[in-house]
Amino acid sequence: MTKYIFVTGGVVSSIGKGITTASLGRVLRSRGFTVAPVKLDPYINVDAGTMSPHQHGEVFVTEDGAETDLDLGHYERFMDVNCSAGSSVTTGKVYQSVILAERRGDYLGATVQVIPHVTNEIKRQIVQLAREQEADVVIAEIGGTVGDIESLPFLEAIRQMRKDMGYENTMYFHVTLLPQVGPWHELKTKPTQHSVIKLREIGISPDVLVCRTEVPIPDDVKEKISLFCDVPARGVIESLNVETIYEVPLRYEEAGLGELVVERLGLEDRGVKLGDWERLVTILKEPANRCRIGVVGKYISNGDAYKSIGEALIHAGIPNDCGVEVVWIDSERFEAGEEAAHVLAGLDGVVVGPGFGERGIEGKIEAVRYARESGLPYLGICLGLQMAVIEFARNVCGLDGANSEEMVENPSYPVIHLLPEQKHIRTKGATMRLGSWPCNVVHGTLAHRLYGENRIAERHRHRYEVNNDFREKLMEHGMVISGVSPDYRLVEMVEVPAHPFFIGTQAHPEFQSRPNRPHPLFEGLVEAALERKRTTTPTPETAPA
Repeated sequence: MTKYIFVTGGVVSSIGKGITTASLGRVLRSRGFTVAPVKLDPYINVDAGTMSPHQHGEVFVTEDGAETDLDLGHYERFMDVNCSAGSSVTTGKVYQSVILAERRGDYLGATVQVIPHVTNEIKRQIVQLAREQEADVVIAEIGGTVGDIESLPFLEAIRQMRKDMGYENTMYFHVTLLPQVGPWHELKTKPTQHSVIKLREIGISPDVLVCRTEVPIPDDVKEKISLFCDVPARGVIESLNVETIYEVPLRYEEAGLGELVVERLGLEDRGVKLGDWERLVTILKEPANRCRIGVVGKYISNGDAYKSIGEALIHAGIPNDCGVEVVWIDSERFEAGEEAAHVLAGLDGVVVGPGFGERGIEGKIEAVRYARESGLPYLGICLGLQMAVIEFARNVCGLDGANSEEMVENPSYPVIHLLPEQKHIRTKGATMRLGSWPCNVVHGTLAHRLYGENRIAERHRHRYEVNNDFREKLMEHGMVISGVSPDYRLVEMVEVPAHPFFIGTQAHPEFQSRPNRPHPLFEGLVEAALERKRTTTPTPETAPA
């Protein structure tokens, strides 16, 4: 029988439910259980694909091509699992299914209502995921906070699941905030109490309270929370801020959370193996080396817009025993007149990230130019590959006016153009080239050295591609096409061999990076950054007096 854990949040949003869910999954995975995470999102969008990065942050793409909330990235990275389209359940997706069923006549003339039809559909999608992934445990995170009107159908659905599945097969986690208030910085439990009251009004009594706090929780405060919230004292879990988010599972394990869940759900006691996780956390906290990598992007105002890229760079430091400082750089700074040499000064490597539309594009191209000409290690991701091609076409191949059809109508040299199969598509949602696609890697290239394989697969999210009419011109001037689709129709990777480390990929390799399995492109970038730092930093003997 699959066990179900439901994670809700209260008091304030952005409290860390995603990290809590992911960390709980790591604790269970370290005990050998198959865990299927799922995000229940109250927004009416069918998926996250059409949402602005400024407002919503990163769109995380699954292997099967679903455009999802960034929390699925946390799940994959912490649990080392591949989520699917079924791992993301939104109000829009649920209502779409219900309305289609009503149009088919599946409800046999019944009046279609939130209860039971919408709640039944929510439960059906959760149970279907458990069956598809043959999960021992499903961990479902409910977006938003308790009391939000849009999340009520999801809360009612998970309330019903205890009745459907049984007390012994269901468990409720509630993440709350313990603020410090007043001149004596006293920890206040009232916000947590009121949040639990709101939850119990809906019919859900939490089994575990994860209390976010900036200071340790005294035993008497834990006892108070336990008494007023009707939760066992061992179920009041302290969740302190830590140096790295990857430390959270270790703190949960120390708090006895793993044992509590195993006992409460009647799971087999398989012991716990967190030794490898402890080692990677030690490196993250006490690295032997350090480097600074700049990420040039268009959505820097939202710290979550490039979440997976930032995490992939941190992962890449682990095998290099290196602490990676990620420096976020708005591409429009270059267009405002700031010199690239000034903006990128002090960096050991640079990533030009993905994005859509013409804003900030010339700034990205200027960052590429500087990296190529100065020998600064460079990784271009999706749009970052396209900008590298445009820069190379303009400044090396002599194709003045080279550009992308996305940015300029009828450019002089459309080195980036719309994929032919995209030309007749008019709708925006889930219509790009999405999900995992195979790529043949050319032997003897930097890409082949990094991957160590002739055939790879990476996740994609794009409509535009390198124009094949310019392949030969680019190659004549020294750009190498190091990765292509199996039918040789699409350029997947490019590089400049004359440069110490210059590579671009049309894919999103950041989505496959894990702290225990860093992605080879990011690992190679950090390795090259450390080498540049070693060879360019003056030694005591060579430093000027």
